[in-house]
Amino acid sequence: MDPGRVDVVLVSPQRAGNVAAACRALKNMGLGRLVLVDAPAGLHRPEVRGLAHGAWDVLDSARTATSLAEAVGLSTLVVGTSGRPAQGDWTPRRLALEAGARAAGGRMALVFGPESRGLRNEDLALCHVRVRIPAHQAQPSLNLSQAVLILGYEIFLAAQPSPPLPQTPPAAAGELEDLLAAARAGLLGIGYLDPLNPEAILAELRRLLARAGPTPRELALLRGLARQVLWAANAIAQARRGSG
Repeated sequence: MDPGRVDVVLVSPQRAGNVAAACRALKNMGLGRLVLVDAPAGLHRPEVRGLAHGAWDVLDSARTATSLAEAVGLSTLVVGTSGRPAQGDWTPRRLALEAGARAAGGRMALVFGPESRGLRNEDLALCHVRVRIPAHQAQPSLNLSQAVLILGYEIFLAAQPSPPLPQTPPAAAGELEDLLAAARAGLLGIGYLDPLNPEAILAELRRLLARAGPTPRELALLRGLARQVLWAANAIAQARRGSG
């Protein structure tokens, strides 16, 4: 979901300080559009504005609405948040990954209810999707700004570009087998492998290398190590024969 197409709607927030803290959380996560339904008094008091440090633009540009229906009227996806579990609840991660497709190029309204009781059933009835933030059962209730930050973080994270693919591809299967052949000889020479059944350990090493996906350069280092082990094993064996 494009963060620029997200409207965060706070319905009847009870404390001006919580609104200010939510503004800072929004700015942290690249979200800048706030809508207040039944805004609390005191939003412009200095001590309240201090809680919105660095996010005064979000606070000052907040739009007001007389009802939730008015606040979400232009949204193609309305997402309600609730601490009460219900069938079909989305997780914050699912919201971040699927909301863009559900909004279909339009705007998403992310709706939060009052701190003490959350959204009413009639408010949730206006929402297309419900999101619940899982929390420990000993303290499942989240502060308003905490909830805003968590959902904003997931949206921000999902909007980041994918990391570039590795520039160096992993070594080919044939190169892995060349390494294992060199390792087989060296490990037999030092007595690490059972000469009657060396393939049991080699099969585990093959699976380990396949998971690790070493580059050709890394495989060359391992081949050099295997050859050095074989050289040392031969030198020890020759010294023993000479002393015998």
